[in-house]
Amino acid sequence: MTKKTKRALLLAWGGLFILCAGLGFMRDPGAPGLLTCLAIFFFVPGAALCALGYRGEDRKTLRLVRLLSAISLGATLVVLILNFLTARMPTWLGDLLYGVLIVVSSPMACGQIWIISLFLWACLLLGSCSLLRKLDRK
Repeated sequence: MTKKTKRALLLAWGGLFILCAGLGFMRDPGAPGLLTCLAIFFFVPGAALCALGYRGEDRKTLRLVRLLSAISLGATLVVLILNFLTARMPTWLGDLLYGVLIVVSSPMACGQIWIISLFLWACLLLGSCSLLRKLDRK
């Protein structure tokens, strides 16, 4: 994988992250089908980075995808639990934690079907771990 390709994929992934986070903050965004498609499309650059990283034996890229996936899944779990624990606390605290949740798991709130986003983050995590193991066996 060339540096230009890697950079373009990382920039696309970052741009989609920002777009999904911004759309996740909208209260009534409309077009839920389109938002779900966008949330699914968010994972395409990450999957491409995994595939190209494996082909090019680029362990650094695979580790980056693994790290980002683990951070997103771990932070999502922690913030979800904290959000549930604040059910009887002031509304502003729940709103603040929901805002943090939108950012740490950007496509989750945008796509409005949370399980899809969590599943695809887990696929990126397990896929990158598996590809790293395969490279280590070579």
